[in-house]
Amino acid sequence: MHRMFVPGPVDVADEVLQAQAAPMLPHRSKEFEAIYRRASEKAQQLFLTQYRVFLTASSGTGLQEAAIRNFVDKKVLSCVNGAFADRWHEVAASNGKETEKLAFEWDQPVAPERVADAVKRGGFEAVTVVHNETSTGLVNPVKEIAAAVRAAAPETLVLVDAVSSLSGAKIEMDAWGLDMVLTSSQKCLALPPGLALGAVSDRAMEKAAKVQNKGWYFDLVRMEKHRLKDSSPATPAMSLIYALDKQLDRILAEGLEARFARHSAMAKRVQDWAEAHDLNMYAPAGFRSQTVTTIKNERGWEVSALNKFLLERGMRIANGYGALKNITFRIAHMGETQMADIEALLEAMEEYLKQG
Repeated sequence: MHRMFVPGPVDVADEVLQAQAAPMLPHRSKEFEAIYRRASEKAQQLFLTQYRVFLTASSGTGLQEAAIRNFVDKKVLSCVNGAFADRWHEVAASNGKETEKLAFEWDQPVAPERVADAVKRGGFEAVTVVHNETSTGLVNPVKEIAAAVRAAAPETLVLVDAVSSLSGAKIEMDAWGLDMVLTSSQKCLALPPGLALGAVSDRAMEKAAKVQNKGWYFDLVRMEKHRLKDSSPATPAMSLIYALDKQLDRILAEGLEARFARHSAMAKRVQDWAEAHDLNMYAPAGFRSQTVTTIKNERGWEVSALNKFLLERGMRIANGYGALKNITFRIAHMGETQMADIEALLEAMEEYLKQG
């Protein structure tokens, strides 16, 4: 069986793929609205939130843009310690916002105290931070960052990208005081690409009601009016909603705590293997992702040759992202991946190493 150990798109279960083949319905019909509502309500459990969850036909980057357009009139603070945090900064700048970048080394977490110092200067309507950097395999201390922002500037919104971690790691939106948490379908949710999910707090929605020039497609105030009628302003990605509805049942049947534990155990196995081969993780201890491990390629392995070998066995891993290409490689352990899959991958990698 082909297995992808890349951080999205990931393998999708056959029954979830088959769910997409259900007949089309009018998207304003009572039948589809019932499915839409059901999927949205089940999704709240993933975010550990009482608040609404929007379902959009876009990638996670689409909801990065929605966050900027809805919650920032003028000024936003972007915490940047990886490629996708940097993208969110670029999204904000491209939308004409006054965007301040709070930069950290990519192999270091965002420091809550520095975020607090920055927002104390005032004027920031929101702070953006990536929970789990897909490029570096580093998880930021979002709970502590949010607490620091609330203490320093209570009115500032906390916006979190959880694209490569939601449902693979525990993120407590309400308990941590987060205002928006966004994710996309093709990573830990183990769905085909094309859907993004965003949970939004009441106070963030109040802010959105006051912000001008939000655009049309990602206007969350407009989306909320339709959501309350179990619908969306524009035609939804119906096949993907069918798949989401099915996959949420499977995720909840596994149990969230069991799912988090499975991801954590796979991460530990991969990281222990790397250390046994004198390879260091890119992220420091205590801040390593449990959904994707980024390993320093200190032994100078030719990642393309390794992947060619793995592909002959129905597997593949990921090279480093962007500036980290060949300097690192990444092994994802998310979604449908099980420990037996990880063991098969590591066995194949051992076989490759013995050749060299």
